[in-house]
Amino acid sequence: MLFSKKRKSFLDNLPIHVGIIMDGNGRWATQRGLPRNVGHKEGVNALYRVVKALKKFGIKYLSVFAFSTENWKRSKEEIDGIFNLVKENINFDSPKFKDEDIKLVTSGDITKFPDELRTSLEETIERTKDKNGFVLNLAVNYGGRMDIVQAVNNLIKQGKKSITEEDIINNLYTKDLPPLDFVIRASGEQRISNFMLYQMAYSELYFPKTLWPDFNEKEIEKCLIEFSKRKRRYGGIK
Repeated sequence: MLFSKKRKSFLDNLPIHVGIIMDGNGRWATQRGLPRNVGHKEGVNALYRVVKALKKFGIKYLSVFAFSTENWKRSKEEIDGIFNLVKENINFDSPKFKDEDIKLVTSGDITKFPDELRTSLEETIERTKDKNGFVLNLAVNYGGRMDIVQAVNNLIKQGKKSITEEDIINNLYTKDLPPLDFVIRASGEQRISNFMLYQMAYSELYFPKTLWPDFNEKEIEKCLIEFSKRKRRYGGIK
């Protein structure tokens, strides 16, 4: 495998929770003269590969930006295509995920989704709730600012007069997940696009040029090697 001589050193310094902005699906398809939704389909295949690779490296938590609050601005055809892909691939009893021991959780307001899609998400969440091998968090109809706003509104409803950081953390969609250690944005674009703003306060950021549908174990290993080189100080000095 690639970089095998460096394997031990980077395995000693791995993130616990990885976040990925799965960017470049449309460009991948356009470059090949294909409809954008073909790129999204290939992006799902990339997600399968990346989940298995991260599990292999011993990483337990992955959050992926699957559909943002801003994505509603896209064409109905593209939105419907994305929804169909989620619905078709969310069955973790399928051969691709069989025996993978994956727990599904979501971040975002799924009440806005079509009934069939929302039901499929809720059923998979319920069916996998006791699994503990790997946690896949789908950020769907999600925005980082919206997440903070809904957390504050929850606290107001609870009658809070003074709010602490811990209060906010415990009312985010990700309250049951550890903070993000490492955020990867595929395709080379260098922005975070409203993804988990509070959770990535001390995340390491990385912007590989590879388009998301081309991601595989080799690409993820490159990313993890990059993370292993980082010195995380959290505002202090080492």
